[in-house]
Amino acid sequence: MEIKPETKLFDLLGEYPFLAEFLANYNPEYRKLRNPVIRNTMGRIATLEKVAEMGRVPVERLIADISEAIRRAPEASEERAKRKEALKELIRQLHEGRPVEEIRPRFAEIAGDISPAEIGAIEQELVREGLDPQEITKLCNLHVQLFQEAMEKRMEEQFPEGHPLRAFQEENRRIAGAISDFRAAIAERDPERISRALDSLSLLDQHYIRKENALFPLLERHGITAPPQVMWAVHDQIRAMLKQARELLDKNDMNSLVPVAERLASEAEGMINKEENILFPMLMETLSPEEWVEVASKPAEDAYMPRGNLLSLQTGQLSPEQVNLILRNLPVDITFVDENDEVRYYSEGERIFPRFPEVIGRKVQNCHPPKSLHVVQRILDEFRAGAKSVAEFWINKQGRLIHIRYFAVRDDAGRYRGTLEVSQDITDIKNLEGEKRLLDWE
Repeated sequence: MEIKPETKLFDLLGEYPFLAEFLANYNPEYRKLRNPVIRNTMGRIATLEKVAEMGRVPVERLIADISEAIRRAPEASEERAKRKEALKELIRQLHEGRPVEEIRPRFAEIAGDISPAEIGAIEQELVREGLDPQEITKLCNLHVQLFQEAMEKRMEEQFPEGHPLRAFQEENRRIAGAISDFRAAIAERDPERISRALDSLSLLDQHYIRKENALFPLLERHGITAPPQVMWAVHDQIRAMLKQARELLDKNDMNSLVPVAERLASEAEGMINKEENILFPMLMETLSPEEWVEVASKPAEDAYMPRGNLLSLQTGQLSPEQVNLILRNLPVDITFVDENDEVRYYSEGERIFPRFPEVIGRKVQNCHPPKSLHVVQRILDEFRAGAKSVAEFWINKQGRLIHIRYFAVRDDAGRYRGTLEVSQDITDIKNLEGEKRLLDWE
């Protein structure tokens, strides 16, 4: 592109992204360009003439220096590639057991002006080259220690009102306050205050759930999967510590609770740093302005639009084949009766009570023996009148315990649209004891 005084900064950085760091090092006035929010707001309206004025640099000189940086870009790109390989090698050494203090000086020397996106790219490449994401998770805090100086370019400014990341940023302020209260409560060893602080820290779980389901997919659509995997694993570790802290408090085991609480507070604070110094900048550097507009403007109920023969559901899109496969594979026996008491559907999977195609379209009253018909009719009448929404029963059938439930199905306006019958063999479920965690599966 031709670079002129009237060239917009946003267009220039879109064509040559590396210039954001070049300019940040070029003039102290331009360091704020490391902030993606600034680049995506001010950068849209600022011309190079205005940028030169801000930095008190002649515009001709600024353009000449930018042009020279672009000319030398291949050399700089090769140098950055070498630096990235050197950093990856140091990370490998860390995973092989070399003490972090031995690595830190060389790491600081090499890291320089590394960006959050490059940090994520390094983890991504290490996973692609065979490093287990769980291993990265185990040493995640050591990674952060190594990258700490490079991450000092955190975004101090708040995201503008309405930006999708603004809510996450504000939530982090509340989480930081809850962590501070938790530390104070632990220092006092006051069980009641600790309990209240733990209740406040329950915000962590909802915060992480929203990250996992709203932010991580934004990176994954661009092929960035390793950083979300690593962060999700740390979320689960924090959740486990929250649960453990609550259990120890309930046992009044303060001696065991204190070290767990200290780790919990440290990990939760560390996650705030990871979000604001790595995740948020990485998202800002990765997503286009158009994608942010799409994310910000899309109401939850309109988040999923039909494509082709996909059915638009409240929380996703499925093809008719997928819907059929899901219903056939549910570990329950279901039957749906519409508002006119006519049978419209039954599942073919684990049937407990036999059904045949001829039942479709029949009145449900005709599908029950006379001795139970009055109960069925009463349930339907109560559901239709809005007096009740659930009816449940359990019976023994050939030595198995069968749980039968009826649910009133109503639309968003509260109108009765039918009844869903769900039957399930709960014999084995009833006999479960203790725990079997996901990682115990074989």
